[in-house]
Amino acid sequence: MFGQRRIELKTHDQIRVMRRAGLVVADVHDAVRTALDPGARTRELNDVAAAVLERAGAASNFLGYHGFPGVICVSVNDEVVHGIPGERVLAEGDVVSVDAGAIVDGWHADAAFTAVVGEADPTDRGLVDLTDAALWAGIAALARGGRLGVVGDAVEDVVASGDREFGIVREYVGHGIGTQMHQPPDVLNYRSGHRGVKIKPGLCVAIEPMISAGSGETEVLADDWTVVTTDGSRAAHAEHSVAVHENGVWVLTARDGGAAGLAPHGVSPVPLD
Repeated sequence: MFGQRRIELKTHDQIRVMRRAGLVVADVHDAVRTALDPGARTRELNDVAAAVLERAGAASNFLGYHGFPGVICVSVNDEVVHGIPGERVLAEGDVVSVDAGAIVDGWHADAAFTAVVGEADPTDRGLVDLTDAALWAGIAALARGGRLGVVGDAVEDVVASGDREFGIVREYVGHGIGTQMHQPPDVLNYRSGHRGVKIKPGLCVAIEPMISAGSGETEVLADDWTVVTTDGSRAAHAEHSVAVHENGVWVLTARDGGAAGLAPHGVSPVPLD
């Protein structure tokens, strides 16, 4: 533990179990991506994810969380996060964010991706690509060390570099992860002026920028879960769970440990073994 917020530092063995959970999440992502076709209902994506978790002997860390009814979150177009899977039918050009997690032997992993169904409008493709770029910039900043505030600095720098104005969602942020899905510390997606906690071995966090094509302001729908942009602009969400250890970082929910995403930043992830 360090700091005043009782941050849970993990041992190598504990991180190895989180890696197993992370690979299950990667399997969920792959299966759901394959099912993202025009005409698919969001509940069908939920069923696909549930089948992957069952085969792996893992549990969803979303199902039942404060009463959430889905195995995964499926958020479409102006929905930012926490969309409830249901009867909505996906159409060509929809922007779909999928947030998924898994629990293996009591340890959690959590990751999200955004994709466009079928052919992508260039503006939507730019939004998705920018959000992915912001995620990897944040992970690279974590790998370089220092204080956790560098993650938000890196994310905001990427968003500001876009060829048009995009909004950063500020009400929802990344988080620590381990024996629970959400733990201290908060991981901001924007420059705040706060240095944050010291980055040290054993720290495991979920970094998850949420970017909109508009203002970044949000509201919650009447279902008390689904977060939408107030201006109706489309949004994207990208997330990985990342472990810091003595020799570097390892992206727990990326099959290659983050090698491809970090390479443009001159950072190489380091496996535990």
